[in-house]
Amino acid sequence: MELEYFIKLIKILLEGLCTSLSIFGFTLLFALPLGIVVSILGISKNKINNIITKIYILIMRGTPLLLQIICIYFAPYYLLKISYDRFIAIIIAFSLNYAAYFGEIFRSGIVSIPNGQWEAAFTLGFSKSKTFFLIILPQAVKRILPAISNEVITLVRDTSLAQVIGITELFSIAQKQANFKFSIIPLIIAGLIYLIISLILTIIFNYIEKKLNYYRG
Repeated sequence: MELEYFIKLIKILLEGLCTSLSIFGFTLLFALPLGIVVSILGISKNKINNIITKIYILIMRGTPLLLQIICIYFAPYYLLKISYDRFIAIIIAFSLNYAAYFGEIFRSGIVSIPNGQWEAAFTLGFSKSKTFFLIILPQAVKRILPAISNEVITLVRDTSLAQVIGITELFSIAQKQANFKFSIIPLIIAGLIYLIISLILTIIFNYIEKKLNYYRG
């Protein structure tokens, strides 16, 4: 492979990487808070909230993300003749999908905290919301961090699914270059980029886990 083409290939792949990282960042920005909301509704005493939440989680976890992307982008057009930006559609699809997974992870962490923690906080005069966000949630995050890190790293790879609605991200560019040059080198380079990002995220989560070690609950 010529050096000139190699340099050009790296530049092209980095452009695709920017799109992939944008999808990754916006998905986390929306999916993590939404996941907390889903977990709260999931443990709510309101039966209607519980039923709606369970149906939502069942759909998001029980159907392929690829199908969800297609439905979210194309359904408004076929049903209402409304079209909108592909990037917005992919963020909506990814956020709704990952919020379901994050919600279940948060829920498992929250219910694992002993009820005595709530009672002790109420005794000290904490409100329900302060107890949740200042005492319960930090302890839950410590317990669920490995599961959260797995989902976040999976998200890095799942960004490649954006190409199904025509978004040019890292892997789609690598595929086009591989077909153009009849070479697997672009795919290997793309794979190494995914690996490096996953390694960086692993290091970051290991650091966060060490910082949260003071939560022994």
